[in-house]
Amino acid sequence: MELAYYSDYAVRLVNTEEPVRGKDSLTSVEAVRELFGANQEAARRATEADLTRFRGVRGRLRAVFEAADGGDEELSVNLLNSLLLEFPVSPQISGHNHRDDDGRPLWHLHLADHPSNATAGYAAIAAMGLAFHLTEYGVDRLGLCEATPCRNAYLDTSTNRSRRYCSDRCATRANVAAYRARKRLEADRSESTGRTAEKTQDSTAPTER
Repeated sequence: MELAYYSDYAVRLVNTEEPVRGKDSLTSVEAVRELFGANQEAARRATEADLTRFRGVRGRLRAVFEAADGGDEELSVNLLNSLLLEFPVSPQISGHNHRDDDGRPLWHLHLADHPSNATAGYAAIAAMGLAFHLTEYGVDRLGLCEATPCRNAYLDTSTNRSRRYCSDRCATRANVAAYRARKRLEADRSESTGRTAEKTQDSTAPTER
């Protein structure tokens, strides 16, 4: 797997919670295991004790996104560095038995599973993937959805650094809300203009004697 793939681990974990809505889907061991995706060998190591540990890592990863979204690059990097120091990775060269047209192995860097527990393994992968994305594309490519009240994390891979929402659904919802707000403002202005015109007419009308 390419290192860029691992950055999704961080996004998946952060987005198990929606603080503004008061929602948290990380409530069972099964929910923890689902985060590993196809890596079922690592997922099977998850236990009840990992629930609390995963939530702790989740909060720290969200803080990285919040700092980046707020424009504080140094804080974002420092927070991520603390995760990298606490959860070191074990890189290995792997081919997964894949070969090119000439039969040669398709070698690439693979992050090996951490031997201690499920949380440490996941945190190491998520932090390293996020670090790769940050250093490769920039801190400003880490964002939080602008669609109220979502605030889900996302990784901006657009060519012009224009992403503002975590999904098409949130983008559509935000655009509809903005359109309705403009229409309300136009209606209020029109009504205000009408009232002003009426007052002007009243003030200039001839006085009866």
